[in-house]
Amino acid sequence: MSKKNNTTEPVAPQAVSAQFSEEVVQQRLKPNPLNQFSMDKDALRLALVTAQYALRATRRETPKTTNKPTGLLVLVNGMEQAGKGTAVKQLREWVDPRLLKVEATIGDCPPEYQPIWQTHTKMMPRHGDVMVYFGNWYSDLLYNAMRMAMSENESTDQSSKDSEHDTADMLPIATWQAYLQQQLIKLQAFEKDLVANNTRLLKCWFHVDIETLQTRLEDAETEPKFLYQVDWNNKKVIETFNEVAATLLRQQDDWIIIDGKDKAQAANHFCHEVLHAMQTALSSSKTSTGKATKNQSVSDKQPKQENITEKFEPVKIPKFLKNIDDSEIDKSDYQTALAAKQARLAELLRARNGHHIVFAFEGMDAAGKGGAIKRLVAPLDPREYQIYNIGAPMLYEAEHPYLWRFWTRLPNEQTDRISRIAIFDRTWYGRVLVERIEGFATDEEWQRAYDEINRFEADLRAVGTVVIKYWLAIDKKEQLKRFEARKETPHKQFKLTDDDWRNRDKWSDYVQSAADMLARTDTEGAPWCVIATNDKRQARLDVLDHAIKQLSAVYES
Repeated sequence: MSKKNNTTEPVAPQAVSAQFSEEVVQQRLKPNPLNQFSMDKDALRLALVTAQYALRATRRETPKTTNKPTGLLVLVNGMEQAGKGTAVKQLREWVDPRLLKVEATIGDCPPEYQPIWQTHTKMMPRHGDVMVYFGNWYSDLLYNAMRMAMSENESTDQSSKDSEHDTADMLPIATWQAYLQQQLIKLQAFEKDLVANNTRLLKCWFHVDIETLQTRLEDAETEPKFLYQVDWNNKKVIETFNEVAATLLRQQDDWIIIDGKDKAQAANHFCHEVLHAMQTALSSSKTSTGKATKNQSVSDKQPKQENITEKFEPVKIPKFLKNIDDSEIDKSDYQTALAAKQARLAELLRARNGHHIVFAFEGMDAAGKGGAIKRLVAPLDPREYQIYNIGAPMLYEAEHPYLWRFWTRLPNEQTDRISRIAIFDRTWYGRVLVERIEGFATDEEWQRAYDEINRFEADLRAVGTVVIKYWLAIDKKEQLKRFEARKETPHKQFKLTDDDWRNRDKWSDYVQSAADMLARTDTEGAPWCVIATNDKRQARLDVLDHAIKQLSAVYES
């Protein structure tokens, strides 16, 4: 083994101990935007690693501690050859590379029947992690906007040639501008919900002038797969890109603009920004638990979070949740009606013409959700749908934003599955039901969730997804009868748990939570269907009737 020459003086143990003392570490973790670009290389590297491990440690905090697990998602976008790769490469060298996740996309046309963010949700970092995401949902947005802008420019040029004086057919507002504005509004709401659910954002835009870009393209050793799939050698394309980019940056003021003319300076700037973002994420993670807390704005560049300042007022429980129908349908009539309705529903589901369909079932324990789902899918091929039985989140699911485990289960055109129908037995409404009652969510979290859920469902509806929601209601006496029947039936005993019995003591709390949920999340695009009957057979027919009605209305519109 060869010996290394080491002319450096050994570091005294006292110096090492002082370097990692609690006071010094806390100083490194404290956000200080006034001097965030004044650190030398060694100090910056040390601060980055310290913040990285401190952020990771929030994932291991116990519920009684003051730190909430928090992740950081770094979105990297901008021009080709602007130093993005160099900057991230330097960051990875300066932090623990095992704990820095990096993903990349180049931009593609967003799937027609999915929200623009859906494809990217599986890339979300766990709470406690830092992820750098090249391209991300903005690459898809820019790809589509560029495609539209270039097409409009070509049409405008052709119109000018055909008639230099006739401008009657010219668009008053470019289509790509309207599209871009609409999508940015949706993304701003989506990102605000990420921040509220402990995934902080840092958005970095790398830019160079045209001359620098052309020089770097000429010097490039290999032909890259160009970002946004555009020809960066074409001056007209670059001008269009700059116009689209300027429109985006004017509408969103939370981007950090990084000048990529000097790649070393750009990398240094980027690493300082990541450090500051980690520090502010750590600062935001320090909240009390159990009770509602006011969100604090830890960075002027973060999407604003909503503060829960108004006292929550429960609604009056409607009669339909208290007066449950006891009438029963004749079994032979039920069998005849069931077969006809199942056949009609199967026809409609197979004629969806590309639309994704999401069924959401909620209701009291033993209200018949499973039986209704069984009859709903009976005429379908098992490959046509997916059923998700939702319980308490797994550990890895709890380490992501609350809605993440539902985002990743939505029908997805970019997977190998042929199914475009998702059926949820229990849903995202658990946050305002069981999590509210059992104290698994803070007051702030479940009260904020109504608006988050409405935005989520509105995004699905905006791209044509049909959202069909059911609340199945029975009375307390009927529930006890069904519990006893399960207890005595061997193949149904697995359905009955200790929690089911215990939850009966909180019956009135669950009814009140259901009333509040129905009042706050019954929207035009995703209305609730309340089925309040003690007769299982009638409930199943009502479920089919509502699905037929909803799908027929969509197809006829």
